[in-house]
Amino acid sequence: MAQIEQSDKGGKKKKGAQKKMSIHVDFTPMVDMNMLLITFFMLCTTMIKSQTVQIILPAKPNEKHEKVTQVNKDLVMTLILDTEYDENGKPKTDPETGHTLHTIYYYEGVPDSVNANIGNKQVYKGAVAMETYKANADGKPQGIRSILRRRNEMVMDKYDALKERYANKEIKEDEFNAQALEIAKDTLNLPATIILKAGPNTTYENVINAFDELQLNQIRKYSFEHLDATDTLLLRNYEKANGVQVIRDNVRKNS
Repeated sequence: MAQIEQSDKGGKKKKGAQKKMSIHVDFTPMVDMNMLLITFFMLCTTMIKSQTVQIILPAKPNEKHEKVTQVNKDLVMTLILDTEYDENGKPKTDPETGHTLHTIYYYEGVPDSVNANIGNKQVYKGAVAMETYKANADGKPQGIRSILRRRNEMVMDKYDALKERYANKEIKEDEFNAQALEIAKDTLNLPATIILKAGPNTTYENVINAFDELQLNQIRKYSFEHLDATDTLLLRNYEKANGVQVIRDNVRKNS
């Protein structure tokens, strides 16, 4: 509270002289009020959860007891991530959306390292196809999202049915998460296995986008690997078949 004190300084006062007063303001109650307000807002405010990508890492193998699980080659798909750059070494952007232009080259199965074919058949022209990230249209997935859904179709069909039950409040959140995990792990649903490979010119944004697409399509089996000689040969075949340049030197420049 404020206090007003008169100062006499112990001397004689002259006739008609004005009294000097000193004002002292006690801020202790204001500090107490501020602390109460801070405590109130901390208790009533919902904390913002950090936006992170959940990556499931494999457990450390036990050489004595753990057996290596063989992956069904027909369920494997490889995504090769790339980013488009302009003549100044800067990532290109879509003039309409402002988003960076990323490209995904993909092929299915495990390629023959000699002939660079998928087994004994040529699945796509040049063995490699190209897609981009696109938003859903009329509620249906587009771009690489639709390709990944097709590869994980049985899992996604059951997941969508489970999601509808959860939306109708037939099951609780804990039950939903547990059953969704079982659907993704059940080998009878033919869950897809994705191999991600980042090209020398891709950006971290492209990698994060790829992980997001895996999460949206409930793909729990994936690995992140380096490009090898077979991938280079497949991309060379794609260049010849489509008359475009895919393999480039590192064109990125420091900002």
